[in-house]
Amino acid sequence: MGDADKTWDDVDSQQVSRFRRLRQLVHRQLIDSIESEGADLLSDADVVRERVGWLIQDIQESRGTEISAQQRTQIQEEILEELGGLGPLAPLMMDPDVSDILVNGPFEVWVDKFGRLEKTGVRFDDDEHLRHIVDRLVSTQGRHLDTGSPMVDARLSDGSRLHAIIPALCAKGTIVSIRRFRVTPFDTNELLQSGFINQAMLKLLQLVVAARSNIVISGGAAAGKTTLLNLVSRFIPQSERVVTIEETAELRLEHPHVIPLECRPANVEGRGEIDLRQLVRSALRMRADRIIVGEVRGHEVFDMLQAMNVGHDGSLTTVHANSPEDVLRRLETLVLMGDMGVPRDAIREMIGSSIHLIIHLMRFSDGSRRVVSIREVTSTQGSLATRELFRYQRNHADSGDSVSGQHVATSELSGFLQRLGERGYKVDQVLAGLSDGTLAKSQ
Repeated sequence: MGDADKTWDDVDSQQVSRFRRLRQLVHRQLIDSIESEGADLLSDADVVRERVGWLIQDIQESRGTEISAQQRTQIQEEILEELGGLGPLAPLMMDPDVSDILVNGPFEVWVDKFGRLEKTGVRFDDDEHLRHIVDRLVSTQGRHLDTGSPMVDARLSDGSRLHAIIPALCAKGTIVSIRRFRVTPFDTNELLQSGFINQAMLKLLQLVVAARSNIVISGGAAAGKTTLLNLVSRFIPQSERVVTIEETAELRLEHPHVIPLECRPANVEGRGEIDLRQLVRSALRMRADRIIVGEVRGHEVFDMLQAMNVGHDGSLTTVHANSPEDVLRRLETLVLMGDMGVPRDAIREMIGSSIHLIIHLMRFSDGSRRVVSIREVTSTQGSLATRELFRYQRNHADSGDSVSGQHVATSELSGFLQRLGERGYKVDQVLAGLSDGTLAKSQ
């Protein structure tokens, strides 16, 4: 059982309290002992372990306290984790299966593993201990938490995204949410085997990316939008220049020519903010073959649609939406909220001519994520509609908590491929696979 899986309920509460007081005492004496020697001492793990060993021995002799070898080792490791900035969260941050860490005050820590929330035995000593860890993490980004700035967003050294909020905005105490990202993106075989997507859909996406179709990836929170965006980006020809635009860098594109742009929040005085819209406009001047916006959620949608209409075909973006039908309405609403003074009919015409394909994803009750619909956008006389090319057909009798089903190609797909074929793209392989049924379905 790992440290992150231990619960304090398994140990006598008095022993737990005694161990925490002992660790705090050693930590305080360690800090006091190096004040005259300089903070460089703390960067050497072996020196810290040796110094902690001396302090524990001194406490043992002066107070007559019995400290086992296991406790000595645990105190040394926890103090090293504390000095490294992660403290009790260090074991969770090293677990590759943890995608989210949710700290609901000092005594309640949850994690998301494979789409399911689990409560851990990880605890902080008190709210002051938790605040100390959070302050250290956000200070590396030049941010801070106090009554004047009770919310903060920061990016950790491994690329994870941290959000923290403190009283009086939350009466429960300091709340921390850490969204982690895989160091290496999912490979194609992993996604195929998990049922996230099937081979026919992959071939279709490879074709539409080569044909420079503009794609919107939609879905709810944690549905796999970034995962699919990373996958689709692999089909972009290596000779093209790609500019990515994100609020917080999450994309891990496997492409040799990527220029990553990232928003900048305002400083303490409220100045210096660079938002998505400014970055989209900047990308238009950077000779980008394709622009990828990590997620559109505001008036930058208007600039994104304009970019798709003025020579940046093959661009991609994601948007939060509950269904494929909601995507076009949400894009229209976001443009209207920007108060651009553009008539609704003109907005719909712009969306219809800019967006070619919508890919919708969903996270199911068992934690699995799947592409549930691929749709072509159609536009006739100012009205927007979609035509489904692929859908996820769920089985009516799922076994237990597990969700099962298959991806099915619709009768509309052949017409879509025929239109791409008329433009000169090779669709024979996809059509042949669909006609004999080998690509139409997969578990």
